[in-house]
Amino acid sequence: MDMSRSHRLALAGVCLLISEALAVVPANAQPPSGHKVASLEIKILSTMLADEGFGEWGFAALVQVDGRKLLFDTGAHEDTVHRNLKAMNLDLSDVELVVLSHNHDDHTAGLLTLRRQFAAKSARSLSKVYAGTGIFLPRVGANGAADDRMGRLKRDYEATGGAIVEVSKPTEILPGVWLTGPVPRVHPERNWSATGKVRTASGDVEDTVPEDMTLVIHTAQGLVYLFGCGHAGVINTLEHGRKTIAPAPVKAVIGGLHLFAATDQHLAWTAAQLKAFGVQQLLGAHCTGIESVYRIRDLVGLTRQTCLVGAVGASYSLAKGITAGRVAK
Repeated sequence: MDMSRSHRLALAGVCLLISEALAVVPANAQPPSGHKVASLEIKILSTMLADEGFGEWGFAALVQVDGRKLLFDTGAHEDTVHRNLKAMNLDLSDVELVVLSHNHDDHTAGLLTLRRQFAAKSARSLSKVYAGTGIFLPRVGANGAADDRMGRLKRDYEATGGAIVEVSKPTEILPGVWLTGPVPRVHPERNWSATGKVRTASGDVEDTVPEDMTLVIHTAQGLVYLFGCGHAGVINTLEHGRKTIAPAPVKAVIGGLHLFAATDQHLAWTAAQLKAFGVQQLLGAHCTGIESVYRIRDLVGLTRQTCLVGAVGASYSLAKGITAGRVAK
């Protein structure tokens, strides 16, 4: 794809910003433990396509890391993740930690049902939730009415004995396993609707999904990023991860990147940045968009083995890379 001189200069400027940012670590960042994860597997439990179980417009994934497990997001319907667990012969009764990437119901709707179902087997099951600061603020509709859905979810979840930790900065939740916290919007990746508002103490403001955060696993092979929707922008997030977690190669990008409606120009810019970051593998699910995954594969120079569309049942591991089902092939 040919680029104008101005576009090339803008792209060069962005690359320079990335290079400069690598040397800067915010003063309030948690000191890294230095631990590097040795064993990692991520299995998709909710997304649109399905090789096993049922598809939906939503996202959830089971993460197994160095013998520990956590649930990342909980799907769009109350029963989807539970049904897909049964289809794959999986269980969450030994999973204590849950991460909610942001407030949207296609990532949070299954939380309460799953907590109640598995707490019947073990009180510790899904008993601790990590969520970005601002996730529980009321959202305001076009008619001016405030919806406190997430506030109700918080109260109902805590009534089961569960605890919630709000994350405001990069935080290591297990050895080598990090949450970015809310991500600075350095580059104009406007991955939100721009139609909603959020009710804050100082009034109603545009809802940019400010709490959006990503899970980052620090391995000896590089950083593995697990996104829910990528509302903060995949490039903003990769840059933030290198500045605050580790200046390491990007081993893999997995999950929803909110590129399904991206223009050709934005896809080209995103692909150029992913290539500059040296992304080795990409499993694009949920709101990434099927066509966008194929475009990125071509523009970054990845292959059918290293860049695929994610489906329910697909997985990523350090040992095997991406394991996709029939529908992604």
